[in-house]
Amino acid sequence: MTKNLLVELGLEEMPAYVVTPSMKQLRDKMAAFLTDNRLTFDKIEMFSTPRRLAVRVSNLSEKQTDLTEDFKGPSKKIALDADGHFTKAAQGFVRGKGLTVEDITFREVKGEEYVYVTKQEIGKPVEELIDGVADVLTSLSFPVNMHWGTNTFEYIRPVHTLTVLLDDESFLMNLFDIESGRTSRGHRFLGHEVKIQSADSYEEDLRKVFVIASPMERENMILDQIKEIEKMHNVHVEIDEDLLDEVLNLIEYPTAFIGRFDERYLDVPEEVLVTSMKVNQRYFVVRNENGKLLPYFVSVRNGNTEHLENVVKGNQKVLVARLEDAEFFWREDQRLVISDLVEKLKNVTFHEKIGSLAEHMERTAKIAALLAEKAQLSKQEMKDVARAAAIYKFDLLTGMVGEFDELQGIMGEKYALLAGENTAVAKAIREHYLPIASDGELPDTKVGAILAIADKMDTILSFFSVGLIPSGSNDPYALRRATQGVVRILDKFGWHIALDELIEQLYALQFDSLTYSNKEQVLDFFRARIEKMMDSDVPKDIVSSVLNSSTFVVRDLVEAASLLAEKAQEDSFKSSVESLARVFNLAEKAETASVVDESLFENAEEKALHAAVENLTLSDDLADNIEQLFALSPVIDAFFDNTMVMAEDEAIRANRLALLAALMTKAKKVAQFNQINTK
Repeated sequence: MTKNLLVELGLEEMPAYVVTPSMKQLRDKMAAFLTDNRLTFDKIEMFSTPRRLAVRVSNLSEKQTDLTEDFKGPSKKIALDADGHFTKAAQGFVRGKGLTVEDITFREVKGEEYVYVTKQEIGKPVEELIDGVADVLTSLSFPVNMHWGTNTFEYIRPVHTLTVLLDDESFLMNLFDIESGRTSRGHRFLGHEVKIQSADSYEEDLRKVFVIASPMERENMILDQIKEIEKMHNVHVEIDEDLLDEVLNLIEYPTAFIGRFDERYLDVPEEVLVTSMKVNQRYFVVRNENGKLLPYFVSVRNGNTEHLENVVKGNQKVLVARLEDAEFFWREDQRLVISDLVEKLKNVTFHEKIGSLAEHMERTAKIAALLAEKAQLSKQEMKDVARAAAIYKFDLLTGMVGEFDELQGIMGEKYALLAGENTAVAKAIREHYLPIASDGELPDTKVGAILAIADKMDTILSFFSVGLIPSGSNDPYALRRATQGVVRILDKFGWHIALDELIEQLYALQFDSLTYSNKEQVLDFFRARIEKMMDSDVPKDIVSSVLNSSTFVVRDLVEAASLLAEKAQEDSFKSSVESLARVFNLAEKAETASVVDESLFENAEEKALHAAVENLTLSDDLADNIEQLFALSPVIDAFFDNTMVMAEDEAIRANRLALLAALMTKAKKVAQFNQINTK
């Protein structure tokens, strides 16, 4: 016979972004706890609201499965002394297993006898293991914690209730000085405390006090209600998944409603209106069948339909206040002059250790000019890059961006166009912020991409230069995201710009405001980001070998890793890599780079390898490069079979090392082959 287990933790309101991950974490840790304790179950259902995390385990076994386990101990000759008595080694072994020497048997393994004991453990009833639930709950981790009252313990929010039910049986335990029981809390103002009768009645018991415990059910309620609004008003409601998730975790009982605002606010740029609604007020945007923005919004109330008209009026009033501000700033900002704003950036601090925004822009402009040349942009594109770099941060001093900082770059594009800047310059001002997330949207234009890379490069190098280097999970200035952005943009546009050469050139630039330093740490930081771009299926040794090649072109590194991982499935891979690895291992002993002297060759195999190296021409076709290198395996093997590289004659030895070094120099453009594991 099986039972159902319910565990609910009642808390103060959690931040919306914490709720879903915490719910899943509770499920995973509960599953691990039950499995570790040899308890079987069918499934674990998840429940959450802003004020609770809960799981229900269905068809939980009544008791643990019995455990029978064999343990191998020391050999017989160690376990017994000369008189046939058990030694301290044998006694210590069985004592560690909770057994005695009487439990010892001997079994033969590969011709020698060893001590064996069999431990049998009868499974305990599930009731005796329930106390471990408290440990599961205390093991949950959160992005932020707090302590409350005079307590020393910390948690995401203060804990108020704990409910642990096995079917309809309640279990007493203590968590954070809270005694468990059957009591749960209903809706903040519509409900009251309620007794949970059994694990199976959980949802219905809470529903009576206006709490929908299942996030999936709440989501379906929201979407169904929005569909009804769409039908009633003949509109289309834009469902933003991130916004839906946030709203879902802010409410316990959803009621969707539609509000409106004056049409005159539609003269304000759409991005401003959408930001006001989605970001600031958590409203869903409303459009017509053609996608045109309408003067409506949809919101979700945490409650029922009672006095809903007052809720609608209140939300309309709040939104209008935001739109009034937006309309004012939109009107006033158009009177500003870009050159005046750029001049004022001299007085705006980028970072106290780094200098002003104006100085940051000056450095970015130099970097952008260098990049534009490397990317072989046209004369017009270079001109656009220079103009964009000279003004691109001006919108930070506009009233609109001051009020809605999410609109930086977006408003820069709009104000630039209004001021007569060309489309390429204006778009670059918006695109230089991209990506705004590690996997976010990238620039579409070359001008915007160059400016984005330049801005990020100066940011990275500047912060590294003053010692503000990310460590562990600490990255307050989002330098990992910026670095990831650089390598992703380079990859998207297929620019064969070697990062090591680029960074070397950047460190050679002269600025009045700052001198770059910590170059090696910057290079390692970039390698780590490129590694993140590589397919997770690529073996670590191949990743390492590629990252330690002499190539630092993003696209080439990613492609080389993928190609070598594919090659690793072929039968010839092992022998080919081993041949090249021998070359690398010996070539690294070459003291200086030197020209190969053919007159010092002593056999045909030397001559054949030299000819092969001379004829080896690597191109942009990485697949062909690998094929060429692997095709050298028989020639390399023949060379080693017939040639003593480390000859006693110093000149001959140096010549042979030079030959191998020449091959290594070419092969290293693909990978550091002696770092690939072929065992």
